Amino acid sequence: MTLPATMKAVVLAGHGGLDKLEWREDVPLPQPDAGEVLIRVGASSVNNTDVNTRTGWYSKSVRGDTNSAATEGYGGASDADGAWSGALSFPRIQGADCCGRIVAVGEGVDHARVGERVLVRPMHRPKGAEPDALVTFGSEREGAFAEYTTVESEHALKIDSALSDIELASFPCAFSTAEGMIQRAVLGAERVLITGASGGVGSAAVQLAKRRGAHVTAVTSPAKMEALKELGADITMDRNEPFPEDAFDVVLDLVGGPRWPALLDALVPKGRYVTSGAIAGPIVELDLRTLYLKDLTLVGSTRQDPTVFADLVGYIEAGDIRPVLAERRPLHELRAAQEAFLEKSQMGKIGIQISG
Repeated sequence: MTLPATMKAVVLAGHGGLDKLEWREDVPLPQPDAGEVLIRVGASSVNNTDVNTRTGWYSKSVRGDTNSAATEGYGGASDADGAWSGALSFPRIQGADCCGRIVAVGEGVDHARVGERVLVRPMHRPKGAEPDALVTFGSEREGAFAEYTTVESEHALKIDSALSDIELASFPCAFSTAEGMIQRAVLGAERVLITGASGGVGSAAVQLAKRRGAHVTAVTSPAKMEALKELGADITMDRNEPFPEDAFDVVLDLVGGPRWPALLDALVPKGRYVTSGAIAGPIVELDLRTLYLKDLTLVGSTRQDPTVFADLVGYIEAGDIRPVLAERRPLHELRAAQEAFLEKSQMGKIGIQISG
């Protein structure tokens, strides 16, 4: 196919409010470097990390919940360390989720890959980097809120599925985050509590935990309880309801905030707590006596073994998990999509259709 010289994209001009998301139709087409592929993006979707990176919420200077400045930003206070790995360069194309087709390859990549339908691994270590180095697609590297994008060939995994691009694009970031948490917890047929269960990662965790035979208690709002039961939750709890003490083997937490100490009380002795989010606030109070007297294990989960995403692709192809889409919007409506996302009235992902 003949490739254009420029493309349409939504560009993040800097940390701040929704006005930092700029629609452009003159962005130079990216070129794949050696070992990379060029992907024509079919679809992406909205994630918490898009909003958090835009506002600079990852900065150590920020102590509030993720909605505290989600529309206006922090007025430059978080510019020095507002992204996953510290300072971020701008302009930046966000979009951690990507489903598309390879249309060109860089030097050293088999030309037979052209035409493959792929999902992009959203969190990975760059080739040749230090063992703990981390690149997040759409943060440290240009992402999928554009008609075309590039990535190292090994992080574009071929997918064989009857699902649409926008359905497949709902999986990468949320489901790999959830699967990473579950693998870090070594979850089996145990009792697990999942907070923030109606969001993208939370609803993914419900499905993935049930796939492993766990007994799932999902914390959510009353309006979303039935939908979570349809996804596999055995029990649903109102997010304002007290947690039972000594009731769960594992807690998968995406919320944090002021109720955090009660999550440790809810674990049985030798229970495991895993976190990959703090939408209600990152600063919590820890009673060390609870930690050591109950012999608890506390685990942070961001970096993923490469097998996590490969496993996820296998689950999709086998039909073990299904997409949860709240709505669909075209790329040029990304700002409105983020506004809708911030209302938290939907369950699942807001898909972004880009081509096809």
